[in-house]
Amino acid sequence: MAATVVEAAAADRLLTEEVALVDRSERGKLALTGAQAKELLSGQVTNDIEALTPGRGCYAALLTNKGKMLADLRVLDTGSELWIDTERVALQALFDNLRRGAVGWQAELHKRTLQQALLSLVGPHASRAAGGEIGPELANRAAQLGGADVLLVATDLGVDVVCAAEDAERVRGALEIPVVAEAAAEVLRVESGRPRYGLDLDDATIPQEGGLNERAVSFTKGCYVGQETVARLHYRGKPNRHLRGLRLSAPVATGTPLVLGEREVGRVGSSVVSPRFGPIGLALVRREASVGDELVAGEARAIVAELPF
Repeated sequence: MAATVVEAAAADRLLTEEVALVDRSERGKLALTGAQAKELLSGQVTNDIEALTPGRGCYAALLTNKGKMLADLRVLDTGSELWIDTERVALQALFDNLRRGAVGWQAELHKRTLQQALLSLVGPHASRAAGGEIGPELANRAAQLGGADVLLVATDLGVDVVCAAEDAERVRGALEIPVVAEAAAEVLRVESGRPRYGLDLDDATIPQEGGLNERAVSFTKGCYVGQETVARLHYRGKPNRHLRGLRLSAPVATGTPLVLGEREVGRVGSSVVSPRFGPIGLALVRREASVGDELVAGEARAIVAELPF
């Protein structure tokens, strides 16, 4: 369902107060340890895991043999393990693939979803609130907050704080940052043009369609599942769909068909009301729907836009 005006107002307050906290502990979390952990994971996902060094991370996708996305994930080299998180809807597929893939390797898979909390600090002063700059996106370092051990992770919109679930309350208390609902932070995500698996991307999506090649795909690493399709499309083909922004005349529900002329060219994914841009959304639309085209979205109009807004 589209975000409401109330959520837009919360997003506006988030920007005004310059930092807010969003509890994202429901995200799926795993870890890999062992001498061959990097080699194992690199053969399963699209990015170059073996190139990571302690304190660095990368974004990647898990694919089917035909190059369709089963999950997107963040991978952090913490120095002692590879820490992984993904959308909860994709956790089971990721866990099953890594568990099967680990057979015969010197690597061990660990569950962390219930064992750890994930608190996102969002806003321009997030780094200062977390104790200082961390580095480029997905840089990470160990720290302490409220007497608890935490892992600080640089994100595109701020800083993520990972801690043991039992320490979450005292870490939250030590931060002393106003809490906002996930929906408010979603407004900022959509404004920035970042798609979300389960809303904008699914198991019918190829990474290039979602605009993920630059962030999530290495074209120089060794083989991985789904590589042939991804490489062929990148070097010789054109995707049938592209991730685009939508400037909407009114709030529209996720899943609403997008029609150009008499043809459906996509469906609305993320849909929010932005304090800066009004009703906006993200969608995978067929390539015949060009930037600037006007689409019909239920009772509303949708102008196809470049990203970010």
